Amino acid sequence: MRLGKTSAFGMMMVITAGVSAIASDIQIETPQGGWRNSSKELLKFTQKVSYPASTVNTQEDQSKAALIKGRIASTKKGVEEPYTLIVNGVPMPLLVNGDAFSRPYLFGSGSNSVEVRGRDNKDRARVQFYESNPGLTQPKLSVVLSWDTNQTDLDLHVVSPDGQHAWYGQRVVGNGGALDVDVTTGYGPEIFSTPSPLKGTYLVYVNYYGSGPRDDLTVARVSVISSQNTVDEKKETFSVPMRRPGDLTLIHSFIVP
Repeated sequence: MRLGKTSAFGMMMVITAGVSAIASDIQIETPQGGWRNSSKELLKFTQKVSYPASTVNTQEDQSKAALIKGRIASTKKGVEEPYTLIVNGVPMPLLVNGDAFSRPYLFGSGSNSVEVRGRDNKDRARVQFYESNPGLTQPKLSVVLSWDTNQTDLDLHVVSPDGQHAWYGQRVVGNGGALDVDVTTGYGPEIFSTPSPLKGTYLVYVNYYGSGPRDDLTVARVSVISSQNTVDEKKETFSVPMRRPGDLTLIHSFIVP
């Protein structure tokens, strides 16, 4: 029997619903799946940082359209290893406090997906939604920093071809680039993105700002993603050991043609 377009679409929806219905201890409260338009919301994706801080601080009035938030039904006490957050195919660490997680995130227009995986990669939850706000664009260039030790503060620095410097002291620069959050205690991620990258050479530095009681070696992981969430997406990832507080390391330089 040959299915018409409507029947085929209905069958696809049933299959998708079946996959989403798999039991999981992970619950993604925001964003929700389906269609949405955030044009009437005042989007915020930068956070107020207080020192010392335990996690990324999500503002109380954070717009739900620029937020990833959820709960974990059962977590192992005393285990500090992060969960994994995957946004539009890009993995990054996700620290869970008690039984909750929350971090600001600015989504682009079009199709977006958010997935959270447990520490064993078996338990997972995923949502997909379509953002129809025409005022939003997908970043054409993103730089994502994460690292592998808790109670450790690494900082992402990106210098664009015109000499502008995005870092935690100046997260938004005049050419359209922005650094989203400053994570001060471990794992990251910190994300620099721009919807209209300038042509020329970009420099990506990481500063080992500080650590907890021990000055542990920590490994910085930097991913450079271009044309994210399109068929032309490209990603390069670099892992570099950071040995002691105070180190400022040039991780990567690349040219936007």
